[in-house]
Amino acid sequence: MDDSPREACGVVGIYAPHDPVAHLNYLALYALQHRGQESAGIAVSDGENITVVKDMGLVATVFDDRTLATLEGCLGIGHTRYSTAGSSTWRNAQPVFRSAGDHQFVLGHNGNLTNTAQLAEETSILPGMIGSDSDLIAELLAIEIGQMPPSSRADGKVLEEALKRVLPRLEGAFSLVLADEKRVIGVRDPNGFRPLCLGRLDRGWVLASETPALDIVGAHLLRELAPGEMVVINGEGVKSAHPFPEDRVDPRLCLFEFVYFSRPDSVIYGQSVHHARVRMGELLAEQSPVEADLVMGVPESGLPAAEGFSRASGIPYGQGLVKNRYIGRTFIAPSQQMRSMGVRMKLNPLRDSIEGNRLVVVDDSIVRGTTTRALVAMLREAGAAEVHLRISSPPYRWPCYFGMDTGDRTELLAAHLSVAEMCDYVGADTLAFIDLEGLTQATGAVGAGFCNACLTGDYPVAVPVAPPGSISLGRGAAQFADEGEPAPSLWATGNG
Repeated sequence: MDDSPREACGVVGIYAPHDPVAHLNYLALYALQHRGQESAGIAVSDGENITVVKDMGLVATVFDDRTLATLEGCLGIGHTRYSTAGSSTWRNAQPVFRSAGDHQFVLGHNGNLTNTAQLAEETSILPGMIGSDSDLIAELLAIEIGQMPPSSRADGKVLEEALKRVLPRLEGAFSLVLADEKRVIGVRDPNGFRPLCLGRLDRGWVLASETPALDIVGAHLLRELAPGEMVVINGEGVKSAHPFPEDRVDPRLCLFEFVYFSRPDSVIYGQSVHHARVRMGELLAEQSPVEADLVMGVPESGLPAAEGFSRASGIPYGQGLVKNRYIGRTFIAPSQQMRSMGVRMKLNPLRDSIEGNRLVVVDDSIVRGTTTRALVAMLREAGAAEVHLRISSPPYRWPCYFGMDTGDRTELLAAHLSVAEMCDYVGADTLAFIDLEGLTQATGAVGAGFCNACLTGDYPVAVPVAPPGSISLGRGAAQFADEGEPAPSLWATGNG
C-alpha cells in the first residue's frame, strides 16, 4: 500500500542506574516508531542478569505498565523493527540474546550486512540456524567469547574484546547497540550508512538512532557517533574506540535519511531535517517551474517540500489530502480489489481544494510507481484540472543493500522508464525530479559524506552480485552487467 522506500529499525541504548531504564527505553522507542512497525523489544540488565521482552506489533502494543514494571535494571537497549528482507516473524524480533558460558549479552541492529554468506561459511554456520544477519553478528560474538581463555575475562571486558575482533570482519551497514550485565555499547560501521547519536541525561547516557528519541527522555545531544566508532558506557563514563582500519573509514550516511526516513524534528550532520526538506521544495520550484493554482504535499514527508515549493514559486500552499493516522504500513489486503483501495484507506482527497484547480503535487520519491499512479487517479476523480508531480529526490534507479527494502531492481520504475515514460505511466500532466546536486545542497551538509547508490548506482562498498555474467562491484562501480545484477545474499535477511 505504501510505495515509499522503507528502511527500518530504530535502536536505543540507555545507561542510567538511578532512573527507570525500561520506561526510558519505551519512550525512546516510541519516538522511533516510524523506523519500524513490525516488532519491538526491550532488554534490561540489573547488573547480574539480562531480561528480554519482545513481540510482534507496535511499541504501545508490545509494552504496557505491567510489562515495563517487570523490567527492572540499571541499563538496557531497545529495538523497533521493519524487515528489509526475509520474513517478519517473532524469531527475527530484536534485541537478540546470547549466552556464552557465564557471559550474557543482547544486540540490536539497524542495517544490512553484505558479506553474510562469507561469514557463515567461515564459521560453518548452516542455513536455517540463523534467522537474520543480526543473529549472525550475535553468533560470531558468542563464538569469539567462547574461545577466550578464562584469564581474559577477569576485567569484565569480554564483549568489548569480542567486538574488536568481530567488527572488522563485518561489511555493509550496521549501527549497533549492545549490552552485557554492566555496560552499554554503541557501534557505527566505517561508512556510517545508518545514523546513531549520543546524548546525556542528568545521571546517565543515551544512544539512539535519531535525536527526537533523546528529546523525549530529557537527554541533550552531545554528538553523532563517527563512522567506524565504538563507544562503551559504564559507571566510569563514556570511552571511545576505533576498531576498524583507517582505510575503511569513509563517511557515507544514507541520503534518504534527509529525504524520507528521519523525523522532520531530527538533527543530522548538525542540520535540521525539516529545514532541509523545505529547501528541497524551494530548489524544485527553481529547477522545474510550472503554472498552477495550488501546491499540495503528500503526507507526511512531502509536506515540508511542498511548503518550500510554494514559498519559492509564489503559488498558494494548501491541504489537498487528509491522512488516516491510524493505519500502519502492515495493512492486510487479501485481494487485488482490496489492495487497490489501499491508497484511499491512507489518503482521502479534499474535493473543495482540488476541484477545478491545477495542482502541483509534491512527494518525496517514486519507487515502484503503483501508489503514485493510484494517487494521481484519485486526484483526477476529485476534479483536478491538471496534476503536476514534483519529487524531492532524483529518480530511484538502483537497489539498496544497506538497509532499504529495494533489493530487486526489476521493481523500480525509474530503472526501466524515462521520466517522460514515468509521467505517462502514473498519469500526470508533468513530472520532474530534483537533481542530485540540488538535493545534496538542500541538506546543508555538502561534503559531509553521503551514500547515493540508489540514485546513481555508485556503491561505496562491494555488494552481492548474481551470476551469470555479473561483475564485482566495489568502490566507485556504477555499471551492472546486462546478464546479472546485484542480488540479495542467501543470508541477507535484513533488519532495516
